[in-house]
Amino acid sequence: MKKVKILGMGCPKCQATLKNVEEALQRLGIEAEVTKVEDLAEITSRGVMVTPALVIDGEIKVSGRVPSVIEIGALL
Repeated sequence: MKKVKILGMGCPKCQATLKNVEEALQRLGIEAEVTKVEDLAEITSRGVMVTPALVIDGEIKVSGRVPSVIEIGALL
């Protein structure tokens, strides 16, 4: 099972990223463990300085912008 994390403090862009991840997973029929990380210490410990950030299976795929549903689907 894929592990997806959205790193961000809960801003509208972070929420949009979460929504796009959920839609991409639904479109592709992929089950994943989706986690929202809002702890600033954990976010910065990963080297992320600009949120939102999308982490898939432990690897930062996107940072500082909202990825589209199509882009997320390609990354999955």
